[in-house]
Amino acid sequence: MLKKVATIFTILLIFSGCTNKNLVPQKNQESAFIVIKTPSMRYADMGFIYKSDSFIKVEIYSMGQPIMSLDINGMNVCMSTFKCMEKKDFNTKMLSSSYPDTLLENIFKSKPIFNGKNLIKNKNGFSQKIISKEYNIEYSVYNNQTKFKDIQNNILIKIKKEK
Repeated sequence: MLKKVATIFTILLIFSGCTNKNLVPQKNQESAFIVIKTPSMRYADMGFIYKSDSFIKVEIYSMGQPIMSLDINGMNVCMSTFKCMEKKDFNTKMLSSSYPDTLLENIFKSKPIFNGKNLIKNKNGFSQKIISKEYNIEYSVYNNQTKFKDIQNNILIKIKKEK
């Protein structure tokens, strides 16, 4: 009897470990061509973006194999190549310490950055040009494409969503 219960428990544990605890509805899943180029990382290939109110998951694949995974939640950014970090620490290490904590998630949600500073809307999206002594940013969201470029810090993030 005890052996039977242990076997059933083991089977349930195996199957529950293989399920995604953060199931995302199909409408919040997008395939896209994703480019991330910074001084410390370079990725460019097809991938998926999963969005919910509490997290964003970005996966980039090459030849059908995952090469990078990025999980962004309210507090942390977790990347497949290193442990989770607070957003501010991630920005300092991978992007720029002068960026706001919400920058990366706003880019992957195609929302305005820096609280909408210098926002110019048009019928197909919006653009922002933000310049300071720490950065020179051109950011645009048009149709199915999002482009973030910081000329001063040599950072490019492009997302072209497939429809």
